Amino acid sequence: MTEDYFNYELRDVKMDLKRAIYECSQRGLYHSTKLAELNHSLSSVELEPSDIAKCQQPLEIDDEADTYLLAQSYFNLKEYDRCAYFTENCKSPRAKFLNRYSRYLSIEKKKVENRVDSITPPDPTLQAELQNLSVELRCDYSARQLDGFGLYLYSIVLKKLDLLKEACDVLVEATHKESSHWGAWLELTSLITDRAKLNSLTLPNTWIKHFFMAHAYLDLQLNDEALEIYGYLQNKGFKKSTYVQAQIAIAYHNKREVELAISTFSKLQKLDPYRLDNLDTYSNLLYVRELRLELAHLAHHVSQVDKYRVETCCVIGNYYSLRTEHQKAVLYFQRALKLNPQYTSAWTLMGHEYMEMKNTNAAILSYRQAIEVSRRDYRAWYGLGQTYEILKMYFYCLYYYKQAQFLRPNDSRMLIALGETYEKLEKKEDAIKCYYKAFSVGDSELTSTLKLAKKGKVSKKERNKKKTFPTFAVVHSQS
Repeated sequence: MTEDYFNYELRDVKMDLKRAIYECSQRGLYHSTKLAELNHSLSSVELEPSDIAKCQQPLEIDDEADTYLLAQSYFNLKEYDRCAYFTENCKSPRAKFLNRYSRYLSIEKKKVENRVDSITPPDPTLQAELQNLSVELRCDYSARQLDGFGLYLYSIVLKKLDLLKEACDVLVEATHKESSHWGAWLELTSLITDRAKLNSLTLPNTWIKHFFMAHAYLDLQLNDEALEIYGYLQNKGFKKSTYVQAQIAIAYHNKREVELAISTFSKLQKLDPYRLDNLDTYSNLLYVRELRLELAHLAHHVSQVDKYRVETCCVIGNYYSLRTEHQKAVLYFQRALKLNPQYTSAWTLMGHEYMEMKNTNAAILSYRQAIEVSRRDYRAWYGLGQTYEILKMYFYCLYYYKQAQFLRPNDSRMLIALGETYEKLEKKEDAIKCYYKAFSVGDSELTSTLKLAKKGKVSKKERNKKKTFPTFAVVHSQS
């Protein structure tokens, strides 16, 4: 990485952060929390009083000022319909955004409240309201009347309507118009399916782009690249950032470097003991290591901090799972999904619990819901493969294992599972290729070595006939 990779003055970065935090808070955008964490990590960087004044544009003194302040108070109390009613005829950019954003949040809130169970489709009247909001935003978009925040809102509405290509294009525009709004960058990462698509995006050359690239690499399981960027950002002034440290811990988790991930999360908890973000991932690590005492302490702690957070429900669910109380674990994962039906991890973990309870139908439904929310969740694909393997439906099983292996090409577990399925389908050469690849990427349990040894004995006569050993190749095929 070259020395000019992050050639931005920290003073300018801090000014951008302060301005973005102020603008986001004026519009009720809670993504500014991460920006505040980054800003706090730069507490040693001093600004002049005149610089701070530039970061906060005063509220317009006009006929709408009082209406805006009233609507903002309703928005903060989560009275979204009330907020939308009072800002219906407002023309200023802040008030107009607040009107549309409160309408969007009202629709999403009602979808959750009206849903009988996780499988029931949303109320068609609410879907019609979302379509109407989309039409309204599209008119302003065509007339080029949307600022960076308006473009962000338009993109998330398009995403909800499954217009993903349009949503991606609009989000790229949003990052150019309002480059310091982290929410737009975060939504963009969820629409990137592979490295080629990431590299094809035309993004603004700004300091926050590096945070975005690292986050996107992490989502795409390109963990070494993500760690390289985060390490460099720490050296350039963000060493105290709890967000960066949490991302590094997740990268270690993805790389299956469990001890490093646990120690990083442990240090993070000491720095910010009331931070609940990503603690469900920490609980997964403690679960894998069967550290029952530590997991019990974590579950007790998060329950005292906030009982009604999805992370809290997942941590407690993992605790009950480790105690083999699977019904209680399912109950807490269901609570997490009532709080946030789009929380992928809870769907996947609930699928695991149903598998333990031998309820394959419920497990399949849970894993499928996880994939609906995020097609990049390799654990859900892998879980589906295991479920169909138990049901002896090997062609289905092969498809899902291929998807998991595509997402985690260097994970020996996916390759061994794929190889075993090929064996059951009597495709021995394909199985050998998978085992050899698993061995070459580093199979810590040496399962691939044992499989190759057995295959060597079975296929001895065949090798004598052919006089050559079969060519090994990487299995990257996708059904």
